[in-house]
Amino acid sequence: MNSRFIPGAAVEPSPLRRMPTAAIVTASYAPDFERCRLLCETLDRHVSGAAHHYILVEHRDVRLFRQLETDRRSVVDERELLPRWLHAFDDPLSLFRRRVWLSMKTQPLRGWHVQQLRRIAIATHTKEDVLIFCDSDVAFLKPFDCGTFWHDGKARLFRRDGVLADDGHEEHRIWSRNAGSALGIDPSRTSTHDYISTLIAWRRDAVLAMCGEIEKVHGRNWVEVVGSARKFSECMIYGRYVDDLLEGAGHFHGSEEFCRVHWTGEALSDDEFRSFVAAMASEQVAIGMQSFIGTDIGRIRRLIGLD
Repeated sequence: MNSRFIPGAAVEPSPLRRMPTAAIVTASYAPDFERCRLLCETLDRHVSGAAHHYILVEHRDVRLFRQLETDRRSVVDERELLPRWLHAFDDPLSLFRRRVWLSMKTQPLRGWHVQQLRRIAIATHTKEDVLIFCDSDVAFLKPFDCGTFWHDGKARLFRRDGVLADDGHEEHRIWSRNAGSALGIDPSRTSTHDYISTLIAWRRDAVLAMCGEIEKVHGRNWVEVVGSARKFSECMIYGRYVDDLLEGAGHFHGSEEFCRVHWTGEALSDDEFRSFVAAMASEQVAIGMQSFIGTDIGRIRRLIGLD
């Protein structure tokens, strides 16, 4: 059992009467280093209201990412966050091009799985009230105040209502069901809401309570429980915890996405990129170019005016 989470100690988050502190959290890895550098530059230029920025990386990437540290930005080694029984290796099945995390307590996990675990675990490492999650392939183009995520003592929970009832969301439905299983929610209580996006916020006290609830239900470390299913989403787990178990306490819902993301397809041409930026909604302040698409980072820098 993880002694940082005490089963039975979880309580509903109550409204904060003071102005909360906020931290931005980014999980990254070496191939995304230059993208993360761009994020940091644009974040420092455009974002206000965050006390600190935490970059979460695998142990072997710590030295590389230390270049990005400032008095308000820290690199956090996953060894400080996750159990020591979870070990990373070069994967021979990918000709050693990819990494795999192995243990006797979880399924074999890939980098995107472990990045999700880090995002949950950072709650034990910070003191800030609100954790704002931003991927390393994001760049801010407009001013943004992190106070947007807080209103009348409550945190903004991103939620797209009812979308999982539509066709084409089977993987999201699996993530939602597995989130319910981890939280001990009766399988008959299904959810049709989607909580997945980038540039979203969680309450730190709710994350700690969520992990405590998982450990109370299963009598095991929360990492072991979540990692026992290879198809999971940290956003789904948190969203269902708040809505299904807390009945929304300490939160208000919002469906607007603050980051416009190019999720799939091919790299955009210069003209397509400019059109993509021009089509940002009024509330959108950042763009995301999924790193696996292969958009050249130098071209992104040039097109947003940093080079």
